[in-house]
Amino acid sequence: MTYLPTSEHDELRAVVRELAEERIAPRATEVDQRAEFPWDLKELLARQDLLGTSFEERYGGTGLDEISQVILVEELARADATTSLIPIVQKLGSLPITLAGSDEQKERYFPRLASGEWLIAFGLTEAAAGSDVAANRTRARRDGDAYVLNGSKRFITHGSIANVLTVFALTDPAAGGRKGMSAFIVETDAPGFSSPRLEHKLGIRGSPTAELQFDDVRVPVQNRLGEEGEGFKIAMETLDRSRLGIAAQAVGIAQGALDAAVAYAAERQQFGQPIGEFQGIQFMLADMASQTEAARQLTYAAAARVEALAADLPYWTSAAKLIAGDTAMRVTSDAVQIFGGYGYITEYPVERMMRDAKITQLYEGTQQIQRMVIGRQLLQRAGVGGRVRAKSAARA
Repeated sequence: MTYLPTSEHDELRAVVRELAEERIAPRATEVDQRAEFPWDLKELLARQDLLGTSFEERYGGTGLDEISQVILVEELARADATTSLIPIVQKLGSLPITLAGSDEQKERYFPRLASGEWLIAFGLTEAAAGSDVAANRTRARRDGDAYVLNGSKRFITHGSIANVLTVFALTDPAAGGRKGMSAFIVETDAPGFSSPRLEHKLGIRGSPTAELQFDDVRVPVQNRLGEEGEGFKIAMETLDRSRLGIAAQAVGIAQGALDAAVAYAAERQQFGQPIGEFQGIQFMLADMASQTEAARQLTYAAAARVEALAADLPYWTSAAKLIAGDTAMRVTSDAVQIFGGYGYITEYPVERMMRDAKITQLYEGTQQIQRMVIGRQLLQRAGVGGRVRAKSAARA
């Protein structure tokens, strides 16, 4: 499970970095200010086969390994966090199909997703079911050869522009979310589906975050993923893998802010010399660089565990997201401090990076949820988790 990048990884990084610096970074400010999805950049990524990296070649994808996918997201996020979300969400939304889909479902949807012809979104979160996924209230009632979906979802990235969704709904409300939830593939042109509103956000403003509404939406039985009642398991296995992309995004945002701060410190003159000559600034830059590199290496190590399908991959991906998300917030804040008053205005990119960084501590599981996952993994390693569950079952 080595995680050291190879020469092929270095070549990929160089290609994506050049693309990001020449084509994506110049658009980042405009995308943020207009709060509009960058369709031109989505098409750019599609033409470069960068939306099919998580799909097998037989479906038209490129089947890159996990470290390659991390490097892709990292380099895009270094230029623009909004654009980096396009491959992140393409993978997130399709992971339930990868994990639980039939061959027929994969053959039907993956070629269009791998090519970028279609976008996909992940429909799990609800107004009353954020960190508490089991509190899901959306219903899916069996009606002959279809399920009828009713309910709503909230905070769904790309939900308003996706052609297809993976949606989680209760097929057995009496059993609750953990045992009565199922997963479905829903095409967004289905009658009764709508996206009535978008959120106005602090950061990643070019990425639409939507509310979804299901009013008697009929979904064919053949669009169910796995068996009834397996939805919670599918959702958790998806997040165990997908949060790696958020860790990579956080690393990229931190690196972009660090690069900007170093360049500014080398040029900005105060008291007759570049501010980078002052020890206080050097110490800040040293901490920013060291913390970013530590987050990067942890993220690569987690990617190797995901690639190997290691039993403890939830521990690694949660640890990577926890450390990388906190690092991105700290490094971008320090970058604004180094820029001083200029860091607080939109003429420079670090204020955008600081706003974008915050979401990496929130979505795909808050930092508090990551700590819970890590803590439970540690207890299970120590053999405590099983005893705790047994005691809880006995009390019940």
